[in-house]
Amino acid sequence: SAVGRGPEVPFFSEAYRISAASRGKELRLRLAPLGPAAPQDLVFRFGMSGSFRLSPADQLPRHAHLRFLTAESPPRALCFVDARRFGSWRLGDAWEPGRGPCVLSEYQAFRENVLKNLDDKAFDKPICEALLNQKFFNGIGNYLRAEILYRLKIPPFEKARTVLEALKDQEEARRKKNSSLTLSKKLKLMRENPDLLELCHTVPMEVIAVEKKLFDPDHADNYAAFKDWLQCYLVPGMSSLRDRNGRTIWFQGEPGPMAPKGQRSRKKRAQVKADPKAVTPKVTTRTSKRRPRAAAKPPKPAVEEEEEEVADRLRKGRSRGKRKATAAPASSEPEVPTKARRSHRMAARRGRGEAGSP
Repeated sequence: SAVGRGPEVPFFSEAYRISAASRGKELRLRLAPLGPAAPQDLVFRFGMSGSFRLSPADQLPRHAHLRFLTAESPPRALCFVDARRFGSWRLGDAWEPGRGPCVLSEYQAFRENVLKNLDDKAFDKPICEALLNQKFFNGIGNYLRAEILYRLKIPPFEKARTVLEALKDQEEARRKKNSSLTLSKKLKLMRENPDLLELCHTVPMEVIAVEKKLFDPDHADNYAAFKDWLQCYLVPGMSSLRDRNGRTIWFQGEPGPMAPKGQRSRKKRAQVKADPKAVTPKVTTRTSKRRPRAAAKPPKPAVEEEEEEVADRLRKGRSRGKRKATAAPASSEPEVPTKARRSHRMAARRGRGEAGSP
């Protein structure tokens, strides 16, 4: 599309097949012509709102930045849709360098990559910040880190190395203790007592294993299912703080020793349902006087609510800065223009025989 930020895709074929592979937060598409032409690879990152949708070619969704047309009649289009344009694609089949093994598809390599590199300076940071480092936790995002730490009751601002070194010691003890157990019993124990790295694999698996598309913003039922699944992120009663990267972490209990100084923990309040029998007084607000209330919209996806809250605070801050001082009470007498007042004074002086000002 004209507003898409990705590069042009130099590919055309009358007939081709699309296949996909994922790794962490990236998705690779291969466009393979059904003929002698060379295939074309694209690697996508989704940002906060990127997704793929299949729709009629004459009814393209808004923000469809890249379209793959089918050969059927009438044609359909597989669209990369991204309202916020944080997502991107690049040509070629190479994964982005510097990203570690995928928490889903390369779990064992992911686990080893973390435990053998605990002397890295990335683990000098709080565990909540380390979990967003894609060099080690490729695939973990903001809502996942909150859910993982909440389930293990780990303070988000505990030092990452402290948390993970303890895990390393636990793993050694568990190996010795369970050396005689069968593989099925070992797996059962792991499921019953998961550690942090195991939850980095199993928690996102819970989301993708659900049959419904939990993140489809056009279906309120799907959003409700996702909201019911969440135990910590954006949940009423949970506390929140901003980490040093400006991202909000949700948690319960104490934040931990590395919590940012000067911040006060904010709690998300539960929305109290009104009593249908109670009489509600009518209140006229300035907003209702200015314009009619907009029609109800479907709830935003959880991944968007937090960012919308930040934007709203910024807008309110700007409006407060522009607000003028309150005007003085109006006089009961009509105000006389300055010129008129001056001419009245001059006439009075002339009447008394006084000289006017030069």
